[in-house]
Amino acid sequence: MAEKATNASLPVGKIGHVKISRLICGGNLIIGSAHDRDLIYIAALMRAYFTDPKIIQTWQLCEECGINTMIGPVNSPYAYGEDPTLRVLKRYRDEFGGRIQWIAQTYPKSDDLTGSIQKAIDNGAVGAFIHGGIADNWVRLNRIDLLAKAIEFARKNGLIAGTACHNLEVPVALEKAGVDLDFYMKTFHSDNYWSATPKAQRPAQGLPPHDNMWCTQPEETAQFMAAVKKPWIAFKVLAAGAIHPRDGFRFAFENGADFLNVGMFDFQIREDAILAQQIIAEIIKSGRPRPWMG
Repeated sequence: MAEKATNASLPVGKIGHVKISRLICGGNLIIGSAHDRDLIYIAALMRAYFTDPKIIQTWQLCEECGINTMIGPVNSPYAYGEDPTLRVLKRYRDEFGGRIQWIAQTYPKSDDLTGSIQKAIDNGAVGAFIHGGIADNWVRLNRIDLLAKAIEFARKNGLIAGTACHNLEVPVALEKAGVDLDFYMKTFHSDNYWSATPKAQRPAQGLPPHDNMWCTQPEETAQFMAAVKKPWIAFKVLAAGAIHPRDGFRFAFENGADFLNVGMFDFQIREDAILAQQIIAEIIKSGRPRPWMG
């Protein structure tokens, strides 16, 4: 008989007052925002596959397998066509009794720090974070104050709040500035895959230009995050499909991540939940350098 992931078997952690499964369902695939490199048809293919019923089925499977949280955008500017997230989430709750929690990816602007976050609040999010590209840019411009104000607004309205980022400079700067937040989201994957940009060709700042790498400093990231006493949601842990979950999950969890945000097709969910469950159990038994922070 095949192994079965159940609600009781997938471990959970806690960020603030919210209990969250250590495997979280990502939201890029359903909006067609896949890192497709030079394959120009992929975004359209994703949106054709993820019809409203398929999105609902995906979230239902997540809940069946103990994944109690998904991450999705608030009207993403990177969606292929319409961003269906808010509309389908409302339908999922109202018509199907869905209970999956929503952590919102938000898009604050320097002249409107709260509008996107307010929409997340109004639509029942339990948490919110600033989009990684925005955070990268604001830190590069030394506008940490903008990040701090946006995060403070979300927290004052009862959400757990943090920021995503691709660049390690973001948590470094926020920790140095003492910004009060509930969690970090940082890209994290090994560079042990064939299309990874060689170290000598990686830019000093930002990401390589060929859409094939999202964490250019995995060792430095693990080392820095080891001393950070806030929960860490790692994302892009599979390098957008270049790394198998059995390797990507283990690398991220062993090296300090508390939660993994992973984009999954419906046919991958059960296997991913089982893998996460098994890997976490092994790591809890053997230990890891960074204590669990969530």
